[in-house]
Amino acid sequence: MIRFLMNDREVCLDHCAPDMTVLEYLRTKAEQRGTKEGCASGDCGACTVVIAEAVGNRLQYRNVNSCITLLGSLHGKQLVTVEHLKLQGALHPVQQAMVDLHGSQCGFCTPGFIMSMFALYKSCELPSRADVEQALAGNLCRCTGYRPIIDAALSLAGKGSQDAFSAQEAVIYSRLTKMVQQSPQASMQDGLHQFLIPRNSDELLALLTQHPNAKLVAGGTDFALSITQQLQQPEVVIYTGRVVELLQIEESEESISIGAAVSYTDMQSLLHKHFVSFAEMLERLGSLQVRNQGTLGGNIANASPIGDTPPVLLALDAILHVRSPAGRESLPIREFFTGYRQTKLPPSGFIETIEIPLQPERILNVYKISKRLDDDISAVCAAFSIELQDGVVRHARLGFGGMAATPARALNAEQALKDQPFTEQGIKAAQQALAQDFSPIDDVRASGAYRLQVAQNLLLRAVLEQANPSDEALEVVQYA
Repeated sequence: MIRFLMNDREVCLDHCAPDMTVLEYLRTKAEQRGTKEGCASGDCGACTVVIAEAVGNRLQYRNVNSCITLLGSLHGKQLVTVEHLKLQGALHPVQQAMVDLHGSQCGFCTPGFIMSMFALYKSCELPSRADVEQALAGNLCRCTGYRPIIDAALSLAGKGSQDAFSAQEAVIYSRLTKMVQQSPQASMQDGLHQFLIPRNSDELLALLTQHPNAKLVAGGTDFALSITQQLQQPEVVIYTGRVVELLQIEESEESISIGAAVSYTDMQSLLHKHFVSFAEMLERLGSLQVRNQGTLGGNIANASPIGDTPPVLLALDAILHVRSPAGRESLPIREFFTGYRQTKLPPSGFIETIEIPLQPERILNVYKISKRLDDDISAVCAAFSIELQDGVVRHARLGFGGMAATPARALNAEQALKDQPFTEQGIKAAQQALAQDFSPIDDVRASGAYRLQVAQNLLLRAVLEQANPSDEALEVVQYA
């Protein structure tokens, strides 16, 4: 049985299909239809809801796309929908601001905007315009334009996040905590179809051994598309979002280790500390709704050639710590990808942690090329880890996505860079060598020729940024 709060009402579910999404449950079972279905793929934000979870000694509020959130993942959490914001007979301050500043739209996408603004209201007392824009980047409707909506969000800054939810926080926190304590081994079943929630790595291994064809899900931001877009019906889903070992973040003098089920949002502050360009690129990986659920481990194991994090991890010589019935082993990420969506992950195996060495003597440049600045898929993603001595390249790791059937290093270009000055003239051989490393294909995002030209140009951009680190003309920015 899984247990969660839907607004302030406890829900207990034992018999339910493991592939049911939160959106489907709201609209067809709970009959809470303020939450809308737009794209059913986590792109438009019309289905945005907020999930509150007991973290530390308080509730943490985050907005997510309900269309790609599996219902079973709500165990021990509170699901907040737009219907619940009007507590005690009054509009919530977020709703009132939208009314007062004329931000309300046709009604289809407005609930999604409201919920994203509510999550911001509960998590950031003094949001900047950049905070607001990031919070709303995953809500794409343009009925009235963004200006009045952004004005509404900014009008709440400094007014405090105390509301009717704050008054109930201690009670909700206690209810969620007791829920997990009383139902530590949670699951759902519908005939032969099961949704299983292990608590630790040992339980996860045992379940995978018992169900070798089970689908592992952490954030589910990609896996859920196989359900909503391809209508697949997995028999067994194992949710890793409560496996304690997979939720750890550790930092030492030599490296950082990130659990495979840690969300992008939760690891971003640590990346800002050590790898600024990596952290900045993450702000363009999907929307905030996606980053609140998507995980580093999932992005790696998915083995997509256009995943945004593997190229960076290749450039950083990351190490994957994997567990399977055969035991634990460490795999350099450069050896992990073997073909299109194929990896060296052993049978019934899973990634526990991703270890990233700290090498302060190296420069890291990360670039994402896409048609939109926010919430878009890469045509090319590139990461360059370079060590210079007196302006000469002593070490180079060049990771690319979108250039081959797998995320890959440009080995010929790396060799061509070695012992050359990091100048426009010094990188010419490496730029030419990229044509030996990759033969990119044409698809809907870009032509192969464009991809190759962009990859070569990004090497030049890295040189120009190194020579002129304060030159803002090289940055792609959004203007109000």
